[in-house]
Amino acid sequence: MELSLAVSPCPNDTFVFHALIHGLVPDAPPVNLTFADVDVTNTAALDGKFDLVKVSYAALPWLLDDYELLHCGGALGRGCGPLVLAREPFEETRGKADLTGKTVAVPGDRTTAYLLFRLWSAEHPPARIEVVPFHEIMPGVAAGRYDVGLVIHEARFTYQRYGLTALADLGEWWESDTGLPIPLGAILAKKGTVDPAEATEWIRASLRQGWLDPAASREFVLANAQEMEPDVVNQHIELYVNEFTLELGKDGLAAVDALLGRAAAAGLTPAVSKI
Repeated sequence: MELSLAVSPCPNDTFVFHALIHGLVPDAPPVNLTFADVDVTNTAALDGKFDLVKVSYAALPWLLDDYELLHCGGALGRGCGPLVLAREPFEETRGKADLTGKTVAVPGDRTTAYLLFRLWSAEHPPARIEVVPFHEIMPGVAAGRYDVGLVIHEARFTYQRYGLTALADLGEWWESDTGLPIPLGAILAKKGTVDPAEATEWIRASLRQGWLDPAASREFVLANAQEMEPDVVNQHIELYVNEFTLELGKDGLAAVDALLGRAAAAGLTPAVSKI
């Protein structure tokens, strides 16, 4: 059996899955790897294209009939939320930037970042949303093509280089409102194709090898890091690869339930009966 796997080229994914991808996990099958941004995998998973796939937690309501959520391998944590960026501060209403009449660039319409943004901005939503490739968002805001940009991952460490300011940290907002970590990216196993318990053990073994010998994955991680500097890569891994990557646990599952419950209550996603 060959395992089809789709993850992003971001350092957290390449670090976690390095050993599995390179045949270093005992008893795991060979891996046929596809790199794709999460907005692409959210759509591809609808067609059941991959055995294991990284998706946004926000996409789960459309995917759980065909896939099972694994309790490891994903991105969930504290202090790692999406940022709402602009060239300068906006007028605030009730403690939030008022986006009335603004155009906002987002990295995908079923990303967790966008779902959080919709919950956060519900009282004063923007006039227009444009789905833009992630790497074009910050330059686009800096050039005035968009009033606001919604960014994720390494942009947290680099947005100042574009002369931008953070209107909001949606992770801080979420944590202060719920007391829970923020669920960003999930790993799903295709039902009837992959045994979830086996897949969980393969991924955990791969992660443990990464932690035990970080140098082993270094070349692979840097080669796929989309021109990130080594220090940004290190910060990225330290932030997004954490205890929740090994095991979602009680707090992790509560965070997922809270996100999807709030989204369904607001009419933004279908209801999910069981995670």
